[in-house]
Amino acid sequence: MKRILWLLLLIGTAARALPPGIDSTNRQIRILLADKKFGDAARAYEHLGWLYQQQYGYNKYTVDAYFQCLKYFHLEGDSTDYYRLHHKLGDYYYLHDEFMQKHAVNYIRRAYLYFRRVGDLPRTIDCELALANIEQNSKPVPVSLITRLRKAERISARAGLAQSQAFALNLLSTTYLRFQRPDSARYFASASLAMSKKLGVNWLTGLNYFYLGITEQFRKNTAAALDYFRNSYRFATQENNISMMRQISRHTGESYADAGDFRNAYLSQLKALELATQFYQSEQTKSIRLQELDSQIKTLAVEKQLVAEQSQYQRFLNSMLVVGLILSVVGVGVLIYLRRQQKLIARQQAVIAQQQIHDLELKSLRAMIEGQESERSRIARDLHDGLGIQLSRIKLFVEAHQEQLPGGVREPLNQFLDEACTETRLISNDLRPYALSTFGLIPALEDLVQKLNLVNQTELVLEHYGEMPPLSEEASGMIFRVIQELLNNALKHAFARHITVQLLVNDETALISVDDDGRGGVPEEASGNGLANIRSRITYLGGQVMWQSEPGRGTSVMISLPMNRLVALNPSGRTA
Repeated sequence: MKRILWLLLLIGTAARALPPGIDSTNRQIRILLADKKFGDAARAYEHLGWLYQQQYGYNKYTVDAYFQCLKYFHLEGDSTDYYRLHHKLGDYYYLHDEFMQKHAVNYIRRAYLYFRRVGDLPRTIDCELALANIEQNSKPVPVSLITRLRKAERISARAGLAQSQAFALNLLSTTYLRFQRPDSARYFASASLAMSKKLGVNWLTGLNYFYLGITEQFRKNTAAALDYFRNSYRFATQENNISMMRQISRHTGESYADAGDFRNAYLSQLKALELATQFYQSEQTKSIRLQELDSQIKTLAVEKQLVAEQSQYQRFLNSMLVVGLILSVVGVGVLIYLRRQQKLIARQQAVIAQQQIHDLELKSLRAMIEGQESERSRIARDLHDGLGIQLSRIKLFVEAHQEQLPGGVREPLNQFLDEACTETRLISNDLRPYALSTFGLIPALEDLVQKLNLVNQTELVLEHYGEMPPLSEEASGMIFRVIQELLNNALKHAFARHITVQLLVNDETALISVDDDGRGGVPEEASGNGLANIRSRITYLGGQVMWQSEPGRGTSVMISLPMNRLVALNPSGRTA
């Protein structure tokens, strides 16, 4: 076995040229901050966040700009805009990232409590509707939600709040859809669409087109559903809302399948898969979640600093007591007791703060990994149970009517159907390997190596030593994905002739090595999300990964994993 060395990979990212609007706004902000015009600087940051959203879609730069808004509105003492930005940040998280829903609720609820306390009716209603929007996605949907939304719609109409009224009508439509009442849903979606188009609110217009398309799916009116979905996709593209585009693509695929257009159904499902992969593997998405956690960590650090300052003040008071009670034995005893208690509390608070920071980091990593795996499993099921079955039915139908088809059509049609079935099975198996969930890690790896040997000129060899104990489903899935990613990198980028995978298992450690005789080095095209995913999965399993690679001398990757984490990993992310 080759000697394994640690390599420090310095990945440089070329700076992207900023659009003129972003560059000029940044210059304006620097001038405003130099003049200590914090209110104007906060509003400029808000505009900067909008510019970043138009340029990049869901991105960390917009979130950072909104955090700067909060900071400078707070320094300006502008509570109304400060909590308005809470609402805006909560909406941004909720509309684009389902894993940030908890944070979205917290931000919107803070804004709601403030605006209700100061009697700001328009913004109170906006916050109520935002919270209702989140609540209507809960399971089960509260029956009282319809009553509350009708009340909010009537109040908005009386107060002349047209956009709030249009949004309330949209939420009534989606809530009726949850209760399987498409006719009522269609009525309210149509009313909301008319208002949103008149107001020029593009995101709400696209949302209404989407739900009208779903109501037409209920009514089996496929042509109308596809037309609504096309309009909705156009508005989602203008808003750069990848999450919305993914949902529309999935429903469009279902409508094409209902119409018997399986080619477009297949293409739409692949588009949904591409958008899901783009979203969940995006460095922007990961950065936003880490950025929110970093904000919470900074809040904890501030609270810890306040505790330290309070402790310092208390120590000063204690010193004064020492001077006053130096002649009293009882006073000295009490002082010593208080000081010991304060030190104990300070240590406990420091330990609690560190544990909270560690737990937040683990939750973020787990949310990212679970999001990737759950989306892979869902799409694999959709392809296998939906499109795969439909393709099989078509193939059986064609085979049963072979004699009725012209000779020049029969063979190409059979070939096209075989290729579509094979491609669907390959995609589904790649997303959710059947051998892994049925037979375990080693058989799944043997199956993977065997399939790769059939379609590649590179010779792949799998060797395993020691008896592998039963692993948790989470651990075996992560190890399989890591080895699969390493093999894909070697096949795509290393141009290797031989690749060897070795697993060595004992009671304490599992060692995994992947060696190839390719061109070596770590090419730029292989050093992005793939290696980052490998590192994050190995870190989550409590292991270590090391690379050794030299140009022209191949690449060797060694992974070391603690066995107790692999066997006893439970849903909370801690060993039993």
